[in-house]
Amino acid sequence: MRFGASFFMQNYADWDRYAERGYDREPSRPDWEVYDEGLRLASQVEPLGFDSIWTVEHHFTPYTMVPNSLQFLTFMAGRTERVDFGTMVVVLPWHDPIRVAEEVAMLDVLAGGRKLTLGFGRGAGRVEFEGFRTAMGESRDRFLESLEVVRAALSNQEFSFDGEFHQIPPMSIRPQPRSTDLAERMYCAWGSPETIPIAADAGLGALFVPQKSWEEIGQEVVMYNDLRANRGLEAQQPIVVCWVYCSADADEAWETARTYMTNYNDSALRHYEFHDADHFKAAGGYDYYAKMADARKRVGEERVVEVFARTQVWGTPEQCIEKLRTIRETTDAAEFVGVFTYGDLPVELAERSMRLFAEEVLPVVHADDDAPALSAD
Repeated sequence: MRFGASFFMQNYADWDRYAERGYDREPSRPDWEVYDEGLRLASQVEPLGFDSIWTVEHHFTPYTMVPNSLQFLTFMAGRTERVDFGTMVVVLPWHDPIRVAEEVAMLDVLAGGRKLTLGFGRGAGRVEFEGFRTAMGESRDRFLESLEVVRAALSNQEFSFDGEFHQIPPMSIRPQPRSTDLAERMYCAWGSPETIPIAADAGLGALFVPQKSWEEIGQEVVMYNDLRANRGLEAQQPIVVCWVYCSADADEAWETARTYMTNYNDSALRHYEFHDADHFKAAGGYDYYAKMADARKRVGEERVVEVFARTQVWGTPEQCIEKLRTIRETTDAAEFVGVFTYGDLPVELAERSMRLFAEEVLPVVHADDDAPALSAD
């Protein structure tokens, strides 16, 4: 199995200053320092033997600080020779789809034939929709329309489009992409089960950034492939993202994972404003997120964030291998993407974890065969 690594550039230490709008104060960690450490780790992906580099798009808060996934990956393409690249995700409703297609094509050309996997999403952060002056309630319609435009731009020498949000005269993007199959490498990341039929209808692959249990994700893979079967499409295995901490000491692994994965999840709760279910209800089209926010309030945030850590991949190399095999069997994963740095995890610990994982876990993962496709039968 393939195993990539993703980098978020998260400035967890700056949340209080952000929440207080205390911009008259110096940050405890400048954003550039977070980037320097993230690039230090990202530069080790290729020499350590990982298969790909990924990143995710977010804006305006310390949650994660990569506002342009394709720009970051283009930078990394210039620093590497072998690894592939993936987005998890580009949020289509926030962008002019022509601009997205151009940036994809440019990265595809500069990557020199290396594989580019395109994960797309519709977004769920109110602060981001407000910053881009876009209505959250339009996100699904904008997503589907933008997806059509991006596909057309990357698949045709010339194209035009007449939609609700975009009216595009006959045109051609330049540079034309090097790859002819980019439209077949497109995936959808979803949190809401309501998005499953949308992804299946659009012919998108499944990309899971865990917001629920692996068992629930496995059930959604079954639903997704049953819908594909009804449309005459073959079953497809998903790409699965997991948070990783590998250590020679099992107790130290859990204590570190619990602390810093919990910090990551706390950051996600702040960014998405899960303390406020009403804004999801008001937006329309985010019923699942509203229910999730209500459920988190009932359970208690402290309990929620620790549960996230318990479900991820941490422990000794042997424990990490066992957890990954369980996740693969449960979700039918065809490929993993590991997150090795999160919260305010010290870069030295992240690097130690990443190196140990590469030495003792990665060879086993690479040797594992793909699991059979899940189905309802």
